[in-house]
Amino acid sequence: MNTEKLRLDKYLWAIRLFKTRSLATEACTKGKVYFNGSSAKASKQIIENDEYEVKTAEKKWRIKVTGLLSNRVAFTEAIKYYIDLTPAEEIYKTEFAPASFYTGKRMSKTGKPTKKQKRDRDNFFNQ
Repeated sequence: MNTEKLRLDKYLWAIRLFKTRSLATEACTKGKVYFNGSSAKASKQIIENDEYEVKTAEKKWRIKVTGLLSNRVAFTEAIKYYIDLTPAEEIYKTEFAPASFYTGKRMSKTGKPTKKQKRDRDNFFNQ
């Protein structure tokens, strides 16, 4: 763990709350990150034991900084640098909320038929 200071947006990106650093910066700019009840700027210098409230698309986080992390690492390593203080009712809401109706996948049996489907169709019409 480092004793130096670190920018808030870089830290939120490094602990994997946001996919990109620019998304973390944007969240700070739009007022979705709070420190001591007021909105925090992306350039705010963080230190250990600070507590932040972060609102993402998935859930509302409440985290406590336990260590400074300037580079993005694997999730298993990243969770060692903060404590999740999110209230139980917030976790409960996100656990049972429907994920998303649009998954980005195509529905089965739509689009171009496969080679087997073409053969089956041809055999059906030729009989």
